[in-house]
Parts: sequence; C-alpha cells; structure tokens
Amino acid sequence: MQLPFADRTSAGRQLADAMRGYRGRQNLLVLALPRGGVPVAAEVARALDAPLDLMLVRKLGVPGQPELAMGAIATGGVQVLNPDIVRALGISEGTIDRVAAQEGRELDRRAHAYRGDRPPPALRDACVILIDDGLATGATMRAAVAAARAHHPATLVVAVPVASADALDLIEPTVDDLVCLAAPEPFLGVGRWYAAFPQTSDAEVRALLAEAIGRGNGDLP
Repeated sequence: MQLPFADRTSAGRQLADAMRGYRGRQNLLVLALPRGGVPVAAEVARALDAPLDLMLVRKLGVPGQPELAMGAIATGGVQVLNPDIVRALGISEGTIDRVAAQEGRELDRRAHAYRGDRPPPALRDACVILIDDGLATGATMRAAVAAARAHHPATLVVAVPVASADALDLIEPTVDDLVCLAAPEPFLGVGRWYAAFPQTSDAEVRALLAEAIGRGNGDLP
C-alpha cells in the first residue's frame, strides 16, 4: 500500500485485499456511505461476493466552513455532534437545527434517487461492513454506526482506506472490527491522500448499485 491512492476504485481494491477473511461470512452486507464511499465499497463487495447497498448519512457542515463537520445525521432520525467543534465555534442549537433540517431534505432526496421504491436492507443478525472513502472527524461514520446499531446486526465492521488517528480513536470502541489501511499524520483531509479525488455523482452511485444487482448481489433480504 502506497499513498496517495490513485483513486477510490484503487483504494477499494486494496481495502478488499485486507478484508478477504470476511468472504463467505454468513449474512454479509456491504453498506457504502454515499457518495464517495460507493466506488470503494463496490470493489469490496465484488471481492467478497457480498451484497452492496447504502447507509444514508449527511455531514452537518459548519456554516461558512461546509467541509468542517459539526456533526452528522443518518437514516432513522440519528444525529451525532462533534461537541468540541460546536463549543469552540459557539454554534447555537438553532443553527444546528437549521443545518440538520436542510441536510435531512438532501437525505430524503438521495434515498429516493438511489433506491426508488426499493426498501432499505435488513440488518438484523447480519454481518454489516460500513465503508467510506476516508474519515476526517469521523462524524458521518459515527452517525452510520449508530443507525446500524439500532437494527441489531450480529457483527458491525467499519472499513476505510485512510483516516485520522482521532477519528479511529472515536470509532474503534463502537464497532466489532475496524479496518484502516493508513492513518497518516498530519492528516490534512481525506482528499490529500488520493491522486484523483473527483466528486462522485448520483449517476455513478446508481450505476454501481445497478451493477451489484446485476451480479445478483443487490437483492438484499
């Protein structure tokens, strides 16, 4: 493994190599955090011969600094906050509520755009692997973990190509396994560790999900 990763697909293939031990696991589900996590997760799902679906989450960006996460929301009404950032920047509850409402509308839009009438996957008693293209503050993954835990999976795994040490420290106690290929310091942001890091489009997400369904891996219980 050598940084930077060429792109998300290359990072996904390397992550898949590190996760071969999960191939053949009963009730295995790979859930991507869209949009950037989908190309990574697609490679892992393909290598593990596992279903691919989505865990819908949205970062709550600080007003004026949208890349800085003050928290995140996920399907099912889950909300987590980064209290250090909220406190340090003096962010009010009203501001949090306003941003959360805005991102909630985008969460609903994505659910319809990506799934249409197809229901979310059943997570109870499954081995669930949550995948993103990287973790900076870890806020979106914390929300994803909380949302998944609410459905009582048998095993909950988080897997990412790259993450900050602080994010790994937050996530590790909340999951059964944590797979990360690299935790460089100083971290400087997820995109710093990819040679090509274009925004993943809705069309790409739909195409990768359709490909998984075409392999027979998208018909989740």
